[in-house]
This record gives sequence, C-alpha cells and structure tokens, in this order.
Amino acid sequence: MLNILYSDDYLAVVDKPPGWLVHRTPLDKGETRFVLQTLRDQIGHHVWPVHRLDKGTSGVLVFALSAEVARTLGQQFESGEGLAKTYRAIVRGWPEAQGLIDHPLKRMPDDMRSERTEVQAAQTRYQTLRRGELSVVQGEFATLRWAEVALQPLTGRRHQLRRHMKHIAHPIIGDATHGKGPLNRAVAEHLGLQRLWLHALGLEMQHPVTGQLLRVEAPLGDEWGLWASNAPTTPEFLSPSG
Repeated sequence: MLNILYSDDYLAVVDKPPGWLVHRTPLDKGETRFVLQTLRDQIGHHVWPVHRLDKGTSGVLVFALSAEVARTLGQQFESGEGLAKTYRAIVRGWPEAQGLIDHPLKRMPDDMRSERTEVQAAQTRYQTLRRGELSVVQGEFATLRWAEVALQPLTGRRHQLRRHMKHIAHPIIGDATHGKGPLNRAVAEHLGLQRLWLHALGLEMQHPVTGQLLRVEAPLGDEWGLWASNAPTTPEFLSPSG
C-alpha cells in the first residue's frame, strides 16, 4: 500500500518507498515492486508517470490520471517553469555551509538522442544542515565524516544530484554508481540498513488544470533518525543562513 500524499481527478502524488522501481524495466527483471502498477491497483485507475526517481530514491513522485494531463505535466517538468524541487541527502565529508554547483553533465548512454556526445547545462544549490561522524574506519581515519544537506536542482538532468555531489567530492552515501562500494558497505553494516540516502522531500508545481500552486511534501522516513545520535551538530549548523 502506497502513501498517497495528494490526489484529485487529474493527478496523484505518492511517497515512493526506497528500493522500488517506478515501472517495469527489462534491466531489473527480478524486481517485483513497482510504483506504477501498485498505484494503479490501489486506486483502480490507469496512471501515467510524469517524471522519474531512481530506484534507491524515496519521496515525492507524481502521476497523471490521463494521457493529456501527463503531456501537460511532462512539458512543465521538462522546462522547469513554475517548478521547485527540494531533496535531502546524507553525503560523505563536510561540505561548505552552502553553495551552487554549476557543472555541465553528459547525457547518460541510455538517454542519448544522437550518436554525438551531448552535454547539458546543470545547476544545483545545496545547503548543509548538520554535520556528524560515524565510528567507521576509513583508511587512515578512525571516523567517517558525514553531513545532511538540502538540495535544490535548478535543472532536471539524469542522476543530477548524485553526479553533482560526486563532482564536489561529497558523494551521497549508499550511491552504488557514483560513490564508493567499500564505504557504502561499511556504513550499511554500522547502521544495520542499506539504502541510497536521497529523499525527494518537497515539490511545488502549477496544477495542470486549475493553474493553482500545489505544494506537496513527503516527510523523511523513520530510518533517517539513525543518523541523529551521530550528529554532534554545532550552533552554526542549527540555523543555516541563506
């Protein structure tokens, strides 16, 4: 059973669980949990995915209840006009208090629109909310520094947040593609939980039919509390500026 955050006659917004695929794909033939099919069966209505969240990412995910609404929303998500997304992530290391990552990204191989390598502009704002350490040995260091960050993608490129955090040397913990396997395994063993620590926390968008501003939020799961006891937060990170 999915947690439906918002629904009306035109769309449904759900809280995607981590580890679920949005829809069936030949690349994950062994998977049995799919958000699209589960939501369709739950509400008894065909649904169309409007955007993507990676398998490991949890949080706000939007579906249209008709092909026409799906096209309208798809254009809005493509342009980014009137759209604002916010994410939370746990990353390796201690980033600066805030910053803008302005780093172009190549299209992923399975997302190429021509034989030429395509590079797209990509920008992400980040803000460090708290810093902590885990008793996980990393090379010559006795502890692992980590931080919880708020992320706002200003563009919508494939794996943008994961690739941008890697670019500034603060990969998202649990990222099997853009992080480090030994580190991810050590953290998972220490916490007793393995997941990609990335969550789509909030979304602001223009309703495709009424035109009104729609705000939806998916609260962080209880598992995020695992980091609380390992966060010797200093006053400067209790109320970040900017």
